[in-house]
Amino acid sequence: MTQDVEMKEQRPAPSNSVTSTGPSTMQHLKEIASLIETGSYAREVRRIVRAVRLTIALRRKLKASVISAFLNFALVPGSDVHSRLSSYLPKEDEHDMEVDTASSTMQATVKHSLLELEIYCYLLVLIFLIDQKRYTEAKACSSASIARLKSLNRRTVDVLASRLYFYYSLSYEATGNLAEIRGNLLALHRIATLRHDELGQETLLNLLLRNYLHYNLYDQAEKLRSKAPRFEAHSNHQFCRYLFYLGKIRTIQLEYTDARESLLQAARKAPVAALGFRIQCNKWAVIVRLLLGEIPERTVFMQKGMEKALRPYFELTNAVRIGDLELFRNVAEKFSSTFKSDGTHNLIVRLRHNVIRTGLRNISISYSRISLVDVAKKLRLDSANPVADAESIVAKAIRDGAVDAMLDHANGWMVSKETGDIYSTNEPQIAFNSRIAFCLNMHNEAVRALRFPPNSHKEKESAEKRRERQQQEQELAKHIAEEDDDDF
Repeated sequence: MTQDVEMKEQRPAPSNSVTSTGPSTMQHLKEIASLIETGSYAREVRRIVRAVRLTIALRRKLKASVISAFLNFALVPGSDVHSRLSSYLPKEDEHDMEVDTASSTMQATVKHSLLELEIYCYLLVLIFLIDQKRYTEAKACSSASIARLKSLNRRTVDVLASRLYFYYSLSYEATGNLAEIRGNLLALHRIATLRHDELGQETLLNLLLRNYLHYNLYDQAEKLRSKAPRFEAHSNHQFCRYLFYLGKIRTIQLEYTDARESLLQAARKAPVAALGFRIQCNKWAVIVRLLLGEIPERTVFMQKGMEKALRPYFELTNAVRIGDLELFRNVAEKFSSTFKSDGTHNLIVRLRHNVIRTGLRNISISYSRISLVDVAKKLRLDSANPVADAESIVAKAIRDGAVDAMLDHANGWMVSKETGDIYSTNEPQIAFNSRIAFCLNMHNEAVRALRFPPNSHKEKESAEKRRERQQQEQELAKHIAEEDDDDF
């Protein structure tokens, strides 16, 4: 009881923090509003992009009172947009509201009628609602914002619209109603295509692929992906998501080589802060490499922050590497719940044949001649007729080229051939060529990703403008480094 009393007595303390942090956060929001206003009038999309990045860095400081004050600053009180957005915000304590109104009266009441600023207010309220896990209000707010976006066709709104599309899908996914918006997402993708909104097309295509894959509709996802218009990627985040979804589709379609390249490229391109996304990419990449007959390096499982999440896949890889079928069964049963939640359980069922083949390869290397009875015992086949199964497995492995041996049916033996020098073949050259091609491709993509301000080669900037530009670049780099992995 005494602790409860003490807690109640200390309750007014957070209101002091509102007074100290509220004005600074409000000042940041005002600067973002002026940045959006400048970008709208000058038709510079890069300023809108910077405003969105600054907002993402500021999202942890957002409070209902601060957002309400910003709505009073940016929108006309009593208008439809203002009343609608204010209804989504939770009611604060009376003391907080007094502090907020007192601070708002000291501010200049500047009203903006810009469409970009109106859409930004939708985005700001939606981010706050999702961070507070108010998904019901977030669904209503996102639906209202999407209805407003359908009537707008301005390139300066495209960046804000792509963010709203993402949170629109996220709010419905959090409530388990992702299938309800599939038709609406398709209509939005068609509108973005007709308006040549390439960033919106990227975002909506990824959201549609995620929608289909969420319900295991891989055929529909592949049909949409193959028929969607293709163009150069504008957002690294969206391109990483696209590669991840493409890798999953290719894996289900048994195209393991293409799937491995897509998944590994997605994991490399993803930001360092997107830990959860990189973990998912590595999980699928490990399974695909095992299905291809490769053994991932130990360093893949020892990456910083991934050791615990990749532990089941490390033990699975160890079982495949050894070729122990009994150990493989135990690992699959031990972590079955993890594999089912990751969506890789059906792929692990496919790995049984690879485990048997790896064990058979180890046997062929260790023994120059071995009976099929001993092969069945070493592989731990639990069928009704293990010798016949071992014979068929050995015959198929020899036909596929996995084992360099001969099968003596009369005596029931597997006779291994002498191993040759691998450097006398073309395999080292092929591996070296693939690595060179990967490095050249990475260099070309890095060059294509360079961005320059418009007319930078025509105008000579002064020393003052150069200092201002360098300061803005440093601030932008700082915000990018601190950017949370919420996008993933």
